[in-house]
Parts: sequence; C-alpha cells; structure tokens
Amino acid sequence: MIKKILLKDRVRSIKGTFAFIEHRFLQEGYFSILTHHELSLYVFLILVSDRHGISWYAYDNICSTLRITLEEYIIARNSLIDKDLIATDGYFFQVLSLPPKESITKYTKILKNHEDMLRTDPATIHYHVQDRFGGGKD
Repeated sequence: MIKKILLKDRVRSIKGTFAFIEHRFLQEGYFSILTHHELSLYVFLILVSDRHGISWYAYDNICSTLRITLEEYIIARNSLIDKDLIATDGYFFQVLSLPPKESITKYTKILKNHEDMLRTDPATIHYHVQDRFGGGKD
C-alpha cells in the first residue's frame, strides 16, 4: 500500500509551539499500561509543557479541564510518577523522557489461563457479574 496525502489543502505544518509524543510511547507498550485518566493527564501535561517538558497548571484547573475529580487526578498523577513518566514538586510538572522499555514490564501481566482472566480481566469479570446478578445488556 502506498501512503498518500488525502487532503492537500489541509496538510499539517508547525507554525508555532507544538507538542510531540515519541512513537516509542505506542510501539513499546507505554500507551497500553495507562488508565484512561492517566493517559488524559499525561497527554494534557505534554500539550501544556514547554520544550523541556515543564508546565505549571494548578491541580484545580487540570481537574476542570480534564473533567475529573480530585481523587481521580491524584490517583492518575501518582501512578504516572510511579511509572517514571512525570515528576512534580507539587507546583511544577516535568514530563520525563521515556524510561527504558524494560521498566514497564512490572505493569503488564500476561493472562495465561481462565483463573487469571477471572481475577484480572475487566471484560471477563463484567461478564460474570452480569451473568450472575443480571442486568441490562451493554
């Protein structure tokens, strides 16, 4: 398949400041280890940071912009820190260079059997709860 530009009058170009996410973020599995709130916060911090990854949005503005609760924000922020993707001093944030690929393996677990699925897989758990207790169809 040959790659081609679909709308020549709408080709993106950098005209001012810009943000970027390394392809490694998707290719090496970082994307898949983040929850929805972690991913939202991470992308937000990338979008608002300067060339060194530094930003200084207040937590209440972040919560309002992302439409998340303070608790969801704290959990997502702390998890991104634990995963070595961001640093903060409570006022400033720094989006860090991606850590080595090996560092994400502790956040991924291969589900190998039915018991693993019952214990860990959200879809399997949802199915069994719905099957056991009834409820509407998704």
